[in-house]
Amino acid sequence: MAKKKVFKPRNPFIYEGYEGADYFCDREKETEIFISNLQNGRNITLVSPRKIGKTGLIHHVFDRIKQNDNAICIYVDIFHTQNQYDFVQTLGRAIVEEKLLDTRNSISKVLNYFSQWRPTISPDPVTGIPTVSVAIERTKTEYTLKDIFDYLKQSNREVYLAIDEFQTITEYPERGTEALLRSYIQFIHNVHFVFSGSKQHLMYEMFGSPKRPFYQSTAFMTLEPLDPDVYYDFAKSWFESKKGSLKQDVFEQFYYLFDGYTWYLQSILNRLYETERHVTNYQQVRDAIMRIIKDKTGQYEMIMTFLTDNQQRLLKAIARDGCVAQLQANDFIRKYELPSASSIKKALTALMDKDLIYQSAKGYIVYDRFFDLWLKHTFM
Repeated sequence: MAKKKVFKPRNPFIYEGYEGADYFCDREKETEIFISNLQNGRNITLVSPRKIGKTGLIHHVFDRIKQNDNAICIYVDIFHTQNQYDFVQTLGRAIVEEKLLDTRNSISKVLNYFSQWRPTISPDPVTGIPTVSVAIERTKTEYTLKDIFDYLKQSNREVYLAIDEFQTITEYPERGTEALLRSYIQFIHNVHFVFSGSKQHLMYEMFGSPKRPFYQSTAFMTLEPLDPDVYYDFAKSWFESKKGSLKQDVFEQFYYLFDGYTWYLQSILNRLYETERHVTNYQQVRDAIMRIIKDKTGQYEMIMTFLTDNQQRLLKAIARDGCVAQLQANDFIRKYELPSASSIKKALTALMDKDLIYQSAKGYIVYDRFFDLWLKHTFM
């Protein structure tokens, strides 16, 4: 039998998805702690801002677990769900898709079990790859959710289920979603859960408040940026593999510009690897960043059209300052000729709801760092 070919990306700097351990930088300590918690019966709450590497770490952990264990690993992102029905559909589809990929189970057995959900498999019109859709009756959402967890419980295998952007359930119109999930989860001992979220204040309240159903039910983990020296060695090795080079001082300049946030660094390294053999000066980095921003200009212009005048003015002011500790301070208001403090508060609430502004430990920043640079480049 011919040996199955292993896919190798042309560009090793992956910034979307996960392509295996060779393309994943470090996180060795976090990976060991993560796996140890899960395999010893401790569910995990993973909290950190977006773009720092939560999703990549989850997939890396699942990759490690599947290599050494006869386990089912399911990842589901619920960021775009708006209610319990969306949540159940998203979770049900993820389970069906994972089971169809599991060669130890026949497709017919999987479809027979999930027949009440009326799953259908059809090719994607663009890629041709089989995709699954699940039709669930809206009036039976809670029953179907119980059915999902009952299935996982009786699967006779260890299951690892990661629910990303878990704080989204707090925005559902149905009351009691947290309590409902907790009532199912606490009695399923073969299923290990990862609750991941980027809105730190909501996640800490959900899992840290005595008034909430998930209070003290998990082990907490947070992610810090990768060590710059370790990250540099990783990046340098890939440039050297194509007989190129990457100067450390140049790397450190854009590492600190983006505070070590992995997604932005991977995006820039991806562009540099595409066009440069030897990265020896920062102008090459600037050119790569400008290519990224140019590609995103249409998207950013569209965002601005949906904002009110006050929201635009506040967003531009924050971008100009970089990080603002007190948005309603008189000096800040006068400096950028902003409206009243009450108008700023209203605009801030809207911008944070749209995930355009983020409150870091140091102050308020534009969440998307490339958007921040676009605002500076366009309006300063």
